[in-house]
Amino acid sequence: MAPRAVLSVLVVLLLIGCRQDGRRGPDASVRHDTRSSVTDKPPAGRPATALFVEYVTTPQDVVERMLEIAKVTKNDVVYDLGCGDGRIVITAAQRYGCRAVGYDVDPLRIREARENVARRRVAHLVTIEQQDVLQTDLREASVVTLYLGTEINARLIPPLRQLRSGARIVSHDFPIGNLRPDRVVKMTSRTDRRQHTLYRWTCPLPPESR
Repeated sequence: MAPRAVLSVLVVLLLIGCRQDGRRGPDASVRHDTRSSVTDKPPAGRPATALFVEYVTTPQDVVERMLEIAKVTKNDVVYDLGCGDGRIVITAAQRYGCRAVGYDVDPLRIREARENVARRRVAHLVTIEQQDVLQTDLREASVVTLYLGTEINARLIPPLRQLRSGARIVSHDFPIGNLRPDRVVKMTSRTDRRQHTLYRWTCPLPPESR
């Protein structure tokens, strides 16, 4: 076999070996379980790495149950991190008359969410912001909703600890690190016939359990 052909075979084998031993790209750990996008903060001297992850919608009946579990009222300010098409913040405004803000980094989702806000005529209550959810100041929120993933949720713990006492956090399908929720609800959606798990925490957040 010619030297160049041998080199090609070795490169292919090396790539196969890397896939089989479980090494993945920087976004692989969250691609399968989240619907938002974030920008990872790089070490000094290295460029930022964008983590683009799969967009998955929340069934409408799950959205409504999340807001019920959060005990949303007219006086609340609801933040949805990774807002997608805006259905959570739109539903909060329509059902409860509260202010709501959706955050996402994907420009396609931002455009879709803003169009939905205009179509549902809730622009006086709902704002859609294009922003990395890990860089979002959460201190004005009294309710935070999440449908992200295990890794991103854990990285959100420091900003979530800044929420005022009495604020509620509801996460769809994924816990937040090792923080013990004060309520866990399981429901089967009429839309996708799948069981969904909803977790709620009331601030101040407890210490992480071991």
